[in-house]
Amino acid sequence: MIAEKGKKVRVHYTGTLADGDIFDSSTGRDPLEFVVGAGQMIAGFDKGVEGMSVGEEKTLTLPPDQAYGERRDDMVFQVSRDVMPKDYTPSVGDTLQMRTKQGMPLNVTVASVEEDKVLLDANHSLAGKELTFKVTLVEVLD
Repeated sequence: MIAEKGKKVRVHYTGTLADGDIFDSSTGRDPLEFVVGAGQMIAGFDKGVEGMSVGEEKTLTLPPDQAYGERRDDMVFQVSRDVMPKDYTPSVGDTLQMRTKQGMPLNVTVASVEEDKVLLDANHSLAGKELTFKVTLVEVLD
């Protein structure tokens, strides 16, 4: 069976950064399940799995524009510390969820903390990075 657009597939994968550090893996877990071409995965991963045969192993090297995009300076912003919850003391590296003016959830990371303001970064933690995935197609479901 071949992984084709519209087909639900299961894959095992290990994702690494340029320095070889593993940032995610399905090892020890159930295979990742998704529909090829449905936009459920980052673009390069989705496109890389298309055409694979069951049992095939492939290495995908994805530039930022095929993964989580380039880092954007406009996604780093300051807020007044008084907009933080009263019982929360922000720390660099904390992950928070905010809402945009349109009510959409927005995940941010605390980049720096000053006495009266907090710098937040809404870029994905893997934005701007080349990613490598070792992928094995386990199953084509339909």
